[in-house]
Amino acid sequence: MTKRLLILVLTLLPALGAGAQGRFAQYLDRADSAPFILIDKQALKLWLVDGRGEPVKEYGIACAVNYGPKERRGDHKTPEGTFKINQLLNAKGIPHDFHDGKGPIPDAYGPWFLRLDVPGFRDIGIHGTPFPESIGTRATEGCIRLRNEDITDLKQRVKLGTTVIILPDPS
Repeated sequence: MTKRLLILVLTLLPALGAGAQGRFAQYLDRADSAPFILIDKQALKLWLVDGRGEPVKEYGIACAVNYGPKERRGDHKTPEGTFKINQLLNAKGIPHDFHDGKGPIPDAYGPWFLRLDVPGFRDIGIHGTPFPESIGTRATEGCIRLRNEDITDLKQRVKLGTTVIILPDPS
């Protein structure tokens, strides 16, 4: 859908009555009117949104410890902007050392790692966790973390190329 057509549609929708415009319709131009993922770091929520802007599913998340957009490796910030899923990686068995004195943790990313095309950063994504108690907090090195059952559900609902919009932290 072209931006001109989108603007026309969004202008006419209110005349159709309340509820005709999707809750997240304002993000449709970034998602080409296809289903997309919207992540709100402030609310610690991830929504799967349909092509009309209506939420299909909501998940709690954990995101990076530090506020602001990702600028460099090791800054413990979650990127902000519009990205695409460029890999659906089976993450079972992949360890990671969180540098907390416990050494490498097996299955550190849960069952799935949905890699994002974040320029300059190869290993930013949406993934599961061995720490479900961290959901609803700012606890990661930069990725978006979901409960393992939630990443499994989300993985079944998305495909390569799905748009992911990560809203900026409040200034």
